[in-house]
Amino acid sequence: MCGIAGIYSHKSVAAELYDCIIHLQHRGQDAAGIMTYDDRMHKEKGMGLAQGLFTEAKMKLLTGNIGISHNRYPTHGGFGHGEVQPFWTSVPYGIALAHNGNITNYAELAEEITKQETRYLNTTSDSEVLLHLFADRLHQNRQPNNSEEFFDLLCDAVSTVFRKVNGAYSITALIIGKGLVVFRDPHGIRPLVKGERPNGNGGKDYIFASENTMFYSLGYQPKGTVLPGELIYIDEEGNMFTKRLIKKEFNPCIFEYVYFSRPDATLNDVSVYRSRLRMGQNLAEAWKKKYPDKIPDIVIPAPSTANTAALSFANELGVRYSEGLYKNPFIGRTFIMPGQAERKKSVKYKLVPQETEIRGKKVMIMDDSIVRGNTSMEIVRMLKDFGAEEVYFAVACPPVKSPCFYGVDMPTRGELIAGNMSENEIEHYLNVDALLYQKIEDLVEAVMRKGDHHIDTPCMACLNGHYVANDIDEAKIKEMETMRLNDRNEK
Repeated sequence: MCGIAGIYSHKSVAAELYDCIIHLQHRGQDAAGIMTYDDRMHKEKGMGLAQGLFTEAKMKLLTGNIGISHNRYPTHGGFGHGEVQPFWTSVPYGIALAHNGNITNYAELAEEITKQETRYLNTTSDSEVLLHLFADRLHQNRQPNNSEEFFDLLCDAVSTVFRKVNGAYSITALIIGKGLVVFRDPHGIRPLVKGERPNGNGGKDYIFASENTMFYSLGYQPKGTVLPGELIYIDEEGNMFTKRLIKKEFNPCIFEYVYFSRPDATLNDVSVYRSRLRMGQNLAEAWKKKYPDKIPDIVIPAPSTANTAALSFANELGVRYSEGLYKNPFIGRTFIMPGQAERKKSVKYKLVPQETEIRGKKVMIMDDSIVRGNTSMEIVRMLKDFGAEEVYFAVACPPVKSPCFYGVDMPTRGELIAGNMSENEIEHYLNVDALLYQKIEDLVEAVMRKGDHHIDTPCMACLNGHYVANDIDEAKIKEMETMRLNDRNEK
């Protein structure tokens, strides 16, 4: 899961792309990069958080009024500086590309590109493969005379990508002398939203990003979502060209609403905040039916993604909501940390119980999801160490049983606690007095209840094992798991 952005503006875009990285930092803590162009490409990137990477001196080098940015959370490829996006190639034109998602037929495409198309791959990143596939198709076509003709060439190149590339991909790209290019895979698995603002000269500036959380501060008005299978091109004069090249079922990732996205984001025309409130409501109704005699004294969220659902859960039960676990804001998100040992180590650093809120009480912990189970088990242990009389556990997401191969780091079935234990076994493993997971149908209802979203069915491969792009079988699962374990071992 990464964060991407692309901006066309009447003024320099470097500072606004930096703001995009800051607003999307929760989507990738491993690395970040910005690329702009005027007469040539300008690139600054590095490992770590944005505030330590982009100095004032570096920002001054990023000239140009068109640019893209990327926050990296690695699910495929290595972990070195060379893997940091955006990637670029000089042929044809000079093209830079930032990618959020995961390509599932990487091995086949890498072989095609290196052997048939005779292009050299500098990394093991699936994003670089996608860049070269796109660039090679543009290279094979005639030289255009104007923007309309170039858009026709883009339609051909992106149609080739749609035909050949399996998996999830939301893309922002730069092409020297041409402008900004944006497209989204035919199922719309990974998010991509758009915004506009007047530029004061009778024209418009445009922004495209994984979330719209930075739109207000930068003065952009939200203009909905980039559609699945849609291509958008902004030329150097600010003219917009758009076409939906292919139409399939709209299957955006449901885990975006559960965990990844900021609560103030609106994705696919659905408010993340309101969907999480509804998750808490639905789960509270299920709790009252299953455990009518187990009413907690307080509801404490596992901060901070679960705060919104816990708030509505407590309200539905008529009990007090308490921030009984203090979260150190300087520790990153444990779920997206790149190693199991690092995740476990960070839990006690990240969360500190408040004893006065816990001792002698029946405590309900509300979490957004249980993936590996390490954080959940440590939280329960903390609460009991601090004198909780009973500990209940409610989970806004159904059991995560299958790996995600569309951009979320759930590497193997062996690491997913719900893929190896029943709910009763998980309850015993966590050492809680009662456990309740959200039902899949209640989660879907929470996301799809309101909004003019046009979602057909959310992608829930991690919950039900149905991979919406129809590109995953048992052999592919083994291949992808092996690839990810090898990447991890190399790190």
